[in-house]
Amino acid sequence: MTEPTTTTTPTGGGFIGRVMDSPAPAMLMLLALLSGVVALWLTPREEEPQIVVPIADVIVSAPGLSAQQVERQIAIPTEKLLYQIDGVEYVYSASHNGKCVVTVRYHVGEDREESLFKIYNKMFSNLDRIPAAVESWVVKPNEIDDVPIVVAALWSDDPERFDDHDLRRLAEELELELQSITATNRVTVSGGRSRQIRVELDAEALAARQSSALDVAWAIQVSNQHVPAGEIQQRNRAIVIDPGTFLGDAESLRSMVINVIDGVPVHLRDVARVIDGPSEPEDYTWIGFGPADTATPEREGVYPAVFISVAKQKGSNAVWVARDVEQRLAELERSVFPPEVHIRIIRDYGQTADQKVGDLIQSLGVAVLTVVADANPFERREEIGRASSGIGAGERRQHVRHRHVHPRHWHLHCGVS
Repeated sequence: MTEPTTTTTPTGGGFIGRVMDSPAPAMLMLLALLSGVVALWLTPREEEPQIVVPIADVIVSAPGLSAQQVERQIAIPTEKLLYQIDGVEYVYSASHNGKCVVTVRYHVGEDREESLFKIYNKMFSNLDRIPAAVESWVVKPNEIDDVPIVVAALWSDDPERFDDHDLRRLAEELELELQSITATNRVTVSGGRSRQIRVELDAEALAARQSSALDVAWAIQVSNQHVPAGEIQQRNRAIVIDPGTFLGDAESLRSMVINVIDGVPVHLRDVARVIDGPSEPEDYTWIGFGPADTATPEREGVYPAVFISVAKQKGSNAVWVARDVEQRLAELERSVFPPEVHIRIIRDYGQTADQKVGDLIQSLGVAVLTVVADANPFERREEIGRASSGIGAGERRQHVRHRHVHPRHWHLHCGVS
C-alpha cells in the first residue's frame, strides 16, 4: 500500500503579497514612465550650462586722456579698489584712449544680485577718490543668457537697389518685431550704416559770412531743445509756455539761422551741406556663398549683409524660443520683405541643444536597455536554480514518503536525486 503524495505551493502572504498580485506595480511603472516623458518635454533645453559666475564690466569714460594715462590714473586704482570686494576671483582691465573697461569676476556660486550691489557700493563709497578727468562710469553685468541663441543674416542679392543702409533700416524694424516674441531677451543689430543727418561745413562760405564752426555747433544745440517754461494763470485759464521745438527733418535744419551779420541772417544752408542718409561707414559686413552651399547654388559670391542676434530669457527653453524666432522671420520674409532681400539663419543654438539632448537621451536609453538585458539572464538562472532545487527536494520528500508494505516486513526505500 502506498500513501498519497502531498505537494505544497508557496504563496505570498501579507500586504506585500497582495500588492504584488494586484495591478498596482504595473500602474506605478506606467505612471513613472509618463512622468519621465512629461519632465523630459518640459525641462528647458539649453546649449550653454547654467553656471552662476557673476561677471560685470565697469566702463569708465575719461575724454582727453591717452591710453597710458587712463591705465595709470584710472584702470590700476580701480582694479585695486574692486579687488578688495569679498568673493572676487579675478580683476583685469583694458585701457583705451579716453576710456577703460575693468572686468570683475566672482567665484562660482556667488549670488548675482549681491555681487552687483557690492560693486556699486564700492564705487559710490569712493567717489572722493575718482580723478577729475573721469566724466562718467557705468556697471554692465554679463550673463550666460546674453549669448545669442539665434543669429540671422539679412542680405540682398541686388546691392545696387538695396545696400547695407537699406538693410540696416529694415533690420531695425525687425528688432521691434522679434522683441515681442515670448521669452526673448536682448535683440541687437550689427553691421550696415544707420540713418544720420550729416552737416558738412564749407570753410570758404563760413569765412565769407564771418562765421565759424563753433557758431554752427552752438546754433544747432540751442535750436534743438524743448524745455517747458511753466504756465501763466489768467482769468481762470492756464496758458502753458512751451518754448522751442526739436528739429524734425533735414529741411528744418537747413533753414536754421546760425548767425546774423550786419542785420542779415545766415542760414545753415548758406555755409554747409545737409545730407539725410547713411552715416559714414565704420565697418563692413558681408555674407558669402561658396560651392558647398546647396540652398542657393546660383548665388555664389559675396553680398552686403546685416546681422540680427536674439538672446533668450533665463530659464526658458532655447529650442522653443529659437523655433518661434525662425517662424516669425519666415513669416516676415514672405509678407514684408522685397523679393531681393533674404534671411539666412547662421546660428541656431536651439537646434544644437536639441541634438545634444537627443544624443544624451539615446545614450541613456541604450544604457538602461543594456542593464535590463544583462540582469534578465541572471534572474532566469536564479529562477531555474530555485525550481531545480524545489523539484529535487520534492522528489526526496516523495521518495521518503513512499513506503511499500509487505505482509511480513517493512521496506523503506530512500531515493537520492
